[in-house]
Amino acid sequence: MTAHLSRGLWMVLASPFDDDLALDLGSLERQLALADEVGADGVVALGVFGEAEQLSLEEQRDVVRTVSGGGLPFVLGLSARSTAGAVDQARACVAASARAPQALMVQVSSPRADVLVDHFAAVHAATDLPVVVQDYPAVSHVTVTPEVLVEVVGRCAPYVAAVKAESTPVSPAVATLAEAVDAPVFGGLGGVGLVDELACGAAGAMTGMSHPEGLRAALDGFARNGFAGAHAAWAPWLPLANFEGQLRIGLAIRKEILRRRGVLTTGRVRPPAPSLPASLLPVLEQHLAHLPTT
Repeated sequence: MTAHLSRGLWMVLASPFDDDLALDLGSLERQLALADEVGADGVVALGVFGEAEQLSLEEQRDVVRTVSGGGLPFVLGLSARSTAGAVDQARACVAASARAPQALMVQVSSPRADVLVDHFAAVHAATDLPVVVQDYPAVSHVTVTPEVLVEVVGRCAPYVAAVKAESTPVSPAVATLAEAVDAPVFGGLGGVGLVDELACGAAGAMTGMSHPEGLRAALDGFARNGFAGAHAAWAPWLPLANFEGQLRIGLAIRKEILRRRGVLTTGRVRPPAPSLPASLLPVLEQHLAHLPTT
């Protein structure tokens, strides 16, 4: 059986750019330092919020080299949804890595169990690495039932390191999966539903946020005092998470706040992702003015 991912906080990294939209590896290193500072259990590179689809293969390799040169456990996302594309991307990224990732995060690409089993098996066979099964229909445009996911994870159990459930409503899906599979189940989507997901059996949070210390506080609160502890710890951070979770512009919001924290050099995103609307800057400033003191 493969080693499962550790429970806790897996911080999804943004791919930072300079003023000319070139990849900014110095800012990526500062994100890794932030993850270490807040006590993240691992990081995820080349995820959906890492703009992996907007990176060239060489840029993806540069991200892998940087992340694998750090000290935290890491997972590499595969943006390709065809089996052949995912296998090619997986091989290229693994070859660039200074050390082995904990797993490769592979997106659900079909509503059919047999197709999914073959898809995950092909990536595993090509790399000999575990997979994180990611169900994110907002990006994949594929809807699969939790029952089908349970079947797929069961059939792929020897090499499934975790499941990332991001199909809304997330909490019922987490509850179904957590009860039925051995692998840890993580929520995402910026942590907006984190308290409910933990109450339904989630193993932690696998998501990005401009202030991951809020996610860490919620997880620590749950470990100490269950639902009440998570609720109390996460409540002050939830307005910011909700603000960052806005469709289409959430990445630009998160990057701008990370820029203001001194983590990123710029808050730029690559087209076709939309930039932060100027009309939201006063709202962003209000959110930052009301953050908990840490």
